[in-house]
Amino acid sequence: MHEQRRSHHEFEEKSEFEEKVISISRVSKKTKGGNKMGFSVLMVVGDKKGQVGLGLGKANDVASAIKKGIRKAKKKMLMVPLDGTTIPFALTTKHGAGKVMLKPAPAGTGVIAGGPVRAVVEAAGIRDISGKIMGSDNQSSSVYATFAALTKISEIVKIKNIKLRSFIEVEAEEKEKMKKLQDAAKQHEHEADAKLAESVAKSKAVAKAKAEAKTETKAEVKPVKKVIAKKVVAKKAAK
Repeated sequence: MHEQRRSHHEFEEKSEFEEKVISISRVSKKTKGGNKMGFSVLMVVGDKKGQVGLGLGKANDVASAIKKGIRKAKKKMLMVPLDGTTIPFALTTKHGAGKVMLKPAPAGTGVIAGGPVRAVVEAAGIRDISGKIMGSDNQSSSVYATFAALTKISEIVKIKNIKLRSFIEVEAEEKEKMKKLQDAAKQHEHEADAKLAESVAKSKAVAKAKAEAKTETKAEVKPVKKVIAKKVVAKKAAK
């Protein structure tokens, strides 16, 4: 029973946070008894609601190193300031050999970034962003630089007291824009239908006028034909 509760609790933690393995390194340490082998694992943990953490776990096996990395990441979670679904402003940050550039993007753009940058911003819950790795291609360096950039953004927002829009506000704005576009499309459709109906009515009126004129012409021509026919018959009789 205790094992069932424990497994259920672990499942809840896994569903609450997104855990990503960035890199696994094999390390060795020289001791009196010889070389001691171990593993170092860099983990990114986030709740996809603005919180993200970075942790480096070291242990004799990979599984234990992952657990330590997750534990350390959860202890040092960063609250990323989001302006709707993106970051409030662009920033380029260098951390060690890593250098990354992050730029805000309009709603619906998605995450345009390389693997290491994508892992951090997606775990943080940033849905629309453009990122570029400008320094080392090492994944760990890029992750540390991305985390440093988000930390700096958080500090600048607090210092300058920058007002940010919530996701709900941005979603409401997008719905309002969509509604306006739909209303404009409906209005355009109604105007087009009205113009088409007017054009059809004019065409029918013209056709009716032509038919009436044709009928009148026939009515006028018929008596003339009768007079001509009588004259022709009279000339034949006279001969």
